[in-house]
Amino acid sequence: MAPLHWAMRNFRVLVVGGYGFFGGRLVQRLAREPALSVLVAGRDAARAEALVNTLQPQAQAQLQALALDAHSDALPQALQQWRPDVLVHTSGPFQGQGYDVAEACIRHGVHYIDLADGRAFVTGITALDARARAAGVLVTSGASSVPALSSAVVDRLAEGMARLHAIDIGISPGNRTERGLSTVQGILSYCGQPILHVDGSRETGWARSYRQRYAAPVGTRLLSPCEVPDIGLLPSRYPGAPRIRFGAGLELAWLHRGMNLMAMAAHIGLVRNWAAYARWLNRAADLFKHLGSDAGAMHVQVHGLDRQGQPLDRCWELLALDGDGPYVPTLAALALVKRLQKGGLPAGASP
Repeated sequence: MAPLHWAMRNFRVLVVGGYGFFGGRLVQRLAREPALSVLVAGRDAARAEALVNTLQPQAQAQLQALALDAHSDALPQALQQWRPDVLVHTSGPFQGQGYDVAEACIRHGVHYIDLADGRAFVTGITALDARARAAGVLVTSGASSVPALSSAVVDRLAEGMARLHAIDIGISPGNRTERGLSTVQGILSYCGQPILHVDGSRETGWARSYRQRYAAPVGTRLLSPCEVPDIGLLPSRYPGAPRIRFGAGLELAWLHRGMNLMAMAAHIGLVRNWAAYARWLNRAADLFKHLGSDAGAMHVQVHGLDRQGQPLDRCWELLALDGDGPYVPTLAALALVKRLQKGGLPAGASP
């Protein structure tokens, strides 16, 4: 497909997985920006074209569909042909992926952002730092609910505090809220697997539950330990080396307890990795999608000491109603694109 001859060179954004679960939502928001040119890329040209046709009548940005397998040899050619300013990688799950897309961006002088929430993938992006600096591009991983939004909230809550002792983060989507297959695969990949904390302690993903009360209409939800980048990143970011607790939950308590049982089955070796059954389990869960609500929530709470040495707790809560939860993981990438458009972000590779 030949490039369009746009009259004016807008800031060009290539969204890999641009019609997917999160990519499509990011494209919807980018389409509102008049100074952007957005390339909606994916392996299925028809799906990319369908999204462009849907958004085009109301779009402020220039939109173009692009057939592209980002993990093939076609990516370097596409980067050279289309010359994007930034590539946003939304095609998960990132657990088990390499950095081939980010490395191609570095070689072609293209900024790189991804929506990864896999701990090893996000924290390992620093291996590309020297090359990214030499190329003068930003390479950043984890522009999602975690660790980008969660750490931004902790930064704000920690203002004026002398030490942090603990950080508690949790996310619970509504049962009727859409869920992408890659998200399900990512969650199942650490169900029953060990989670290592920086202090050397361990726990098992999804093996236990605790209750978290959110504001109405969400109410009380069960949460269970999950593996996220924050566990490895945040203790060294704040004075006091705080202990990190991260929990995710399902709205329907009996489905959540089912995940607990699945975790124990994996823990004792009856199942090697539940991610292999993600497609089947997602379809099974869809049978009960008419139950529950489309209201989800996220919270961040910090515990520590103020500058006078007195105990201080602060809490932030986000409610995502009417099925809006899947838009939340796209907010950080949107903010970074707009910031890159204006300039001012330093080169380098980091979470």
